[in-house]
Amino acid sequence: AVVSTQSTGGVDTSSPAVQTTNNVHTDNMFKLPQFYALGTSLVVIASGGLGLIGVAKPLMSEVFGGTLPNIVTAAFASSFILMLSVGNLSGRLAWAAISDKIGRPLTFHIFTFGSIAIYASLPTIIQQVVQNQSVASLGAFCGLSVFAISIFGGVYSLLPAYESDLFGPKYVGANHGKMLLFSSTAALLGPSTFLYLRSASEKAAITDLLSKVDASCFEAKFGSPMSMADSLIEAKTVTVAKLMEIAPAGTMDPTPFLYDTSFYSIAAAITIGAVTHSMIRPVNPKWYEKVEELESKPIDK
Repeated sequence: AVVSTQSTGGVDTSSPAVQTTNNVHTDNMFKLPQFYALGTSLVVIASGGLGLIGVAKPLMSEVFGGTLPNIVTAAFASSFILMLSVGNLSGRLAWAAISDKIGRPLTFHIFTFGSIAIYASLPTIIQQVVQNQSVASLGAFCGLSVFAISIFGGVYSLLPAYESDLFGPKYVGANHGKMLLFSSTAALLGPSTFLYLRSASEKAAITDLLSKVDASCFEAKFGSPMSMADSLIEAKTVTVAKLMEIAPAGTMDPTPFLYDTSFYSIAAAITIGAVTHSMIRPVNPKWYEKVEELESKPIDK
């Protein structure tokens, strides 16, 4: 026989032994592996999105400005930021509609595996732009970046509904508030990680250029022997651009590739998020709120 739950306030009465609801009380959220698995996916995807947004304008000018100076102007960089904003907004709307059709778990699989492919492919696309002065590849970079940011927006749009699916709708407000702790982590990690890895790549590029530059040319350019290079680097006197001025003919400018490590690292981090999300299973019923607990614990409104 089918038991109706309408008269029991959503309480599952199919079991005569223990009556439960399909809601996990917010006090138990930190005890659930599903909470951390979903939160990990949020951290890595949001870190990538926030990092990309944070460096969008300098990235565009540094990576493509020297290769396509007539196209990648300051106005173009500003338009790129606007495109990312449109991607964020449209992603919140479009992915929510898509998830209603195909389900939240499958949509999050698209988020994770799609983001891995996007971030891992961006360095190759950058190389195509630099080597071939390809406007089509520049368009591909912009399009994929916008798509990545649409995923970033979609994650935030879907989270409350996904949490309701996993943990029940009763405490979704309080549970979502705890999930946003992962969002705060992403806000700290994303931009700082991009900048740190870019700085590390710049130092590695300078070290490589120093190995190719003639010592006498270095001293004539900077007024100090090459043994003083470290202090000059710290003072921002020695830069990639200035070393390229005295580098041997045929030396490739490493500036467009300074963000490659950032993109590969984000792709690797999202791979971890994809694995953890793939491990999400329905919550063990033992964590569902029991009927006798309903009057002893406040209802989240």
